[in-house]
Amino acid sequence: MTPKLRSARWFEGRDVPGFLHRTALRAEGLSAAATDGRPVIGICNSWSQLVNCNVHFRALADAVSRGVLRAGGVPLEFSTIALGEQLMKPTTMLYRNLMAMDVEECLRAYPLDAVLLLGGCDKTVPAQLLGAASADVPAIAVTGGPASPAVFRGRQLGVGTDLWRYTEELRAGSMSLEEYDELEAAASPSVGHCPEMGTASTMAALVEGLGMALPGSAAIPAVDARRYQTAETAGARAVDLAREGLRPSRVLTASAFDNAITLLLALGGSTNAVLHLLALAGRVGVELPLGRFDELARRTPLIANVRPAGEHLVEQLFHAGGIPAVMRELAPLLDLTAMTVTGRSVGETLPDRAATERSVVARLEEPVQGPGGLAVLHGTLAPDGAIIKPSVADARLLRHRGCALVFDDIDDLARRIDDPQLPVDGDSVLVLRHAGPRGGPGMPEWGQLPVPEKLLRHGIRDVVRISDARMSGTAFGTVVLHVAPEAAVGGPLALVRDGDPIVLDVDERRLDLDVSAEELTRRRGAWRQPPRAYDRGYGALYLDHVLQADQGCDFDFLRGRSERPDEEPLGVLRGWIGGW
Repeated sequence: MTPKLRSARWFEGRDVPGFLHRTALRAEGLSAAATDGRPVIGICNSWSQLVNCNVHFRALADAVSRGVLRAGGVPLEFSTIALGEQLMKPTTMLYRNLMAMDVEECLRAYPLDAVLLLGGCDKTVPAQLLGAASADVPAIAVTGGPASPAVFRGRQLGVGTDLWRYTEELRAGSMSLEEYDELEAAASPSVGHCPEMGTASTMAALVEGLGMALPGSAAIPAVDARRYQTAETAGARAVDLAREGLRPSRVLTASAFDNAITLLLALGGSTNAVLHLLALAGRVGVELPLGRFDELARRTPLIANVRPAGEHLVEQLFHAGGIPAVMRELAPLLDLTAMTVTGRSVGETLPDRAATERSVVARLEEPVQGPGGLAVLHGTLAPDGAIIKPSVADARLLRHRGCALVFDDIDDLARRIDDPQLPVDGDSVLVLRHAGPRGGPGMPEWGQLPVPEKLLRHGIRDVVRISDARMSGTAFGTVVLHVAPEAAVGGPLALVRDGDPIVLDVDERRLDLDVSAEELTRRRGAWRQPPRAYDRGYGALYLDHVLQADQGCDFDFLRGRSERPDEEPLGVLRGWIGGW
């Protein structure tokens, strides 16, 4: 039986509220037919001129509207705050939960039968997913697509991965400032998000892996006409979702999360996705411990040869068959019965053809790298866990013992990292603290500490780095991230001192501070919590309620399914005014 449209609560009443709701749309030029039983589809648009990744979304929203109209729905576009990774300080992660709340409350409060989520830049996609999952209104996602690759010295570039490499060359003295200026001029030739498998491309892919987007939509380039054709098709599908009542709660199951994590590992995707998937699972009541990522990593090889773990860019992945081609190879590792927003299972949506280019998408039995591209570490330095991405690390450093060189915060790092007198060598372990969820605040992408200039000039390009921060999905190196608990709440990272031995053993999943328990107890007695970064507003709310990295940095009061996710918003008003 077709479920009753949610929007009917607003528009069908022959009373004062119904009158006011209908005239609100008539004032916008819509006819009476707009409220006469047609599904109302919200287009949640994160367009902003402050977010270059998303600046083409007005045209994408127009394409979505065409699809909604074609399928007999009423498209109503609305905006929320938008999060831009490059311009927003100290970090977009500070505001992911705020955007999620914005999306959730709009979906609850407005007469929407379904919503199409239009996101692209790193945190806009997870924020929209979090909000939609909590509101549990039928939803489908459309992402903005990767930007056109830059070309520098005859080579296609990613935005971040190659930037970090060339920046090291500049600091090492092997690249001139004039050449670096040429790189800047070439670096961003179009709209769209980072064209390598950074966080934005990773999250776009995982939306597909979760079943929340149309198959084949994630990797279409931002400037390709097929991006707009897919947006139109998704708009039409949103109307069907409204009529069918297919909600995110039916799609975002434990199987869907396992599928998405398996896809993340096969793509060599961003470590940021760990946080977003943990938070999303917490919203929908799916038990997802941090250790599950490690369990799945031990069986899942890297099969997508895409930077930073591989050679190519997302555009080449698209031409090789996109995410469906990757998932087809992964079929033996996936739950093919998991539901998707197409109304069909994952298995029913997989393509018949294999990848067209094996140099981009390898066979499962002949992978780019073997299993273990992501590892979850525990030990005396990370009692609640930390993560490392071995697929982009120096294999020689994955089993390492070295002396700590501690930076107390990002300002301390900036002051001293290139000091010629810095007491550092290739065996040192660089430690950055007070960069976690509360300490940053917001857990900025500071985890890829720069290799000190004095080491770069001696040809050393990687050292072990440890922090309670995040790292850009475009970055690489032997970098231990998300150390929990963080230093700002008294985690062991707060107690590390220069010269302390630190043991990293990825095979053993071990991260230990090799200092006696008695000494650590003495240090803890002298530890004092750092001052709060915010005393008012959203910042204060964030500090009071954000969870640690092993729980996805969501707010404690937003975890768990709503008991009444689609509660009646009009009851009090109707009861007061009555009918005609």
